[in-house]
Amino acid sequence: MNAAEDNEMVFYNYVYRFGIDEKRRVQIPAKWRPSRPNTIFTLILWPRGTVKDACLLVLPPSEWDDLVAKIKAMPYSDPKAEALRRLLGRKSHRVALDKAGRICIPEEMMKAAVLDKEAVLAGLVDRFEIWNPERYEEAYAEDSGLLPEAFKMI
Repeated sequence: MNAAEDNEMVFYNYVYRFGIDEKRRVQIPAKWRPSRPNTIFTLILWPRGTVKDACLLVLPPSEWDDLVAKIKAMPYSDPKAEALRRLLGRKSHRVALDKAGRICIPEEMMKAAVLDKEAVLAGLVDRFEIWNPERYEEAYAEDSGLLPEAFKMI
């Protein structure tokens, strides 16, 4: 691996809908795939509102490394930091991108995020989410109500 590969910038834009095969594999859009084969993504069961496992947050290696650095910098004596460490340890899993551009979602995560035969992959610029299609539509409707205030942040 060279420095150019380490600094490869992949942006996760747009929303895609893909099938999930019988082996729990979902296609990652070609535009979202890094050039390096066998790249490891981190899946985290991610909460939203009152739904504790609303979707899967997918972090590319650089974003996972940044998150780990932040967590490592937190004091071990802080109970909130320890709770966060336990949550991320329990609700995350690392998966490799295969040669066909797919990742395999662990069965427990499929069940928790209510994924079955189809998934929505929503780009978040530096990371992406995998949603049950119905849950995504509900989240999108909620997001639409937040947008007027959200645009003021930029």
